[in-house]
Amino acid sequence: MTEDETKRFWEKHAMSEDLLNATHIEDEEDLPLPRKQSTKPINLRIESDLLSRLQKVAEKKNVPYQTLLKQFVAERVYEEEKREKILY
Repeated sequence: MTEDETKRFWEKHAMSEDLLNATHIEDEEDLPLPRKQSTKPINLRIESDLLSRLQKVAEKKNVPYQTLLKQFVAERVYEEEKREKILY
């Protein structure tokens, strides 16, 4: 964006009061850490072929297969909760 384009933009737009009054965080260390939900280890037996397929998909997505499996389970549980009208 050129200087003239920037000038024209700000002639037509304004920052919100919230943004103007916001505190600037200089360092990421000042950011609060997100609360992480506790996890519980489980044993899950699945077919070797299914595990292999899961691992290939996870590799393509560049995520650990356990993480991908948790995402898949969470998505499916959410869909079932919506279908059964038991959302929290």
